[in-house]
Amino acid sequence: MSDWVDSGGDAPYFCTDDGELQDLENKHPDHWYPRRAGRQKAPLTVSLAAALLALASHLGHARDRGQYANVNPELKAWFESLKSGKGPCCSDADGTAVSDVDWQSHDGHYRVRLDGEWLDVPDEAVITEPNRIGRTMVWPLRGHLGLTIRCFMPGSMT
Repeated sequence: MSDWVDSGGDAPYFCTDDGELQDLENKHPDHWYPRRAGRQKAPLTVSLAAALLALASHLGHARDRGQYANVNPELKAWFESLKSGKGPCCSDADGTAVSDVDWQSHDGHYRVRLDGEWLDVPDEAVITEPNRIGRTMVWPLRGHLGLTIRCFMPGSMT
């Protein structure tokens, strides 16, 4: 049996990263694997993307920037102890005050308007202890599934 190249067939070609065909017979010995650089780009790209994601992930976390440093320590401790059936509400730094026109009560259930959209407050998100500050507060969570409410504390609606 003869070699197919010797019997008139064409020598095999490799495609380079830019899409051109390269003849293996005419390649310099130092460049035997022309696609090797392309194979190394994918893991490098994935590693770089993972590193950037890890560095940027801290941007979504809540933090105390000191804006509540002058708050009464008892009131701050009360805020930090607030929890609903969905878990701890975090602190006042994570909560948002809501104007009276942006929340409603009907048949024992609440609705709140956030970012121009009305959301039903889950019953387990309602804080049942007395509101010591009088204003309505909501603790929204923004995630890949959209906007949800972690805690809701109704105000006096004056």
